[in-house]
Amino acid sequence: MTASHEPIPGTTIFDGRMAMKGYPLNKMCYSFNEAAARQEFLADEDAYCAKFGLTDEQKTAVRERNALALLAAGGNIYYLAKFIGMLGLNVQDIGAQQTGMTVEEFKAKLKAAGN
Repeated sequence: MTASHEPIPGTTIFDGRMAMKGYPLNKMCYSFNEAAARQEFLADEDAYCAKFGLTDEQKTAVRERNALALLAAGGNIYYLAKFIGMLGLNVQDIGAQQTGMTVEEFKAKLKAAGN
């Protein structure tokens, strides 16, 4: 991290190092664009994670359905969106988790900011 980049509280910076770390996880999440892949995952999650070579950290985050741990394990929010969607969550749910707010508080903050 350079001096010009200050960390954002609650946010994992997705840089080249994180891209390398998260490659297996993101590749698996990309596969969820296909209905057959989603069905295969739901039928045997452990085998599906092994198929993509997820690390123990990534497997634990998947098993625990912990979106913030998935980000910390190298997950890119754009690839994770399909997976978190399978769990009934959306990107606003993740934003709320990152900021420590409820989803309603996070939505209100976005609305107040004009987003």
